[in-house]
Amino acid sequence: MRLFAVFIALLFSISSFAFERYPFPISPDARLTPGSTCAPRDATERRYPEGIFYCDRAVGTARKQLIIKTYDIELGYQISSMNRQDFKIDHYIPLCMGGSNETSNLWPQHKSVYFYTDRLEEAACTKMREGRLIQARAIDLIREAKADPARNAPRILNFVLSL
Repeated sequence: MRLFAVFIALLFSISSFAFERYPFPISPDARLTPGSTCAPRDATERRYPEGIFYCDRAVGTARKQLIIKTYDIELGYQISSMNRQDFKIDHYIPLCMGGSNETSNLWPQHKSVYFYTDRLEEAACTKMREGRLIQARAIDLIREAKADPARNAPRILNFVLSL
């Protein structure tokens, strides 16, 4: 029983350390932001040789604020108290990959994270436009990159650029 108590105390101290270090998400929460693609009814056009459905950007200020508030309340972050200019509401699956504007595809991304992912998104969408990368593979790559941006995104960017 005592060993169990020590384990729980250690677990909480590790969690506290992680929270103190990052008062914002490093990657999308799978429960709040599982990702979603543009539905045919919402598409404004079809793109690329593959003909993926594309949605125009349409995320209003109220929804952006709600997403930040939800991440703060549900996950214990402190995004609302931080400089708003340090965040963007990111499309987990980027619009250029056929991502949707649904709340299930949006999350508050800190500038330290989009530093790693924005160039990858652009490169992957360019490869899709050239017919060198299909949507399903691009989405798999972006999910892997955003799961651990500092470690995965540079490696995946190099792979995408080599296509």
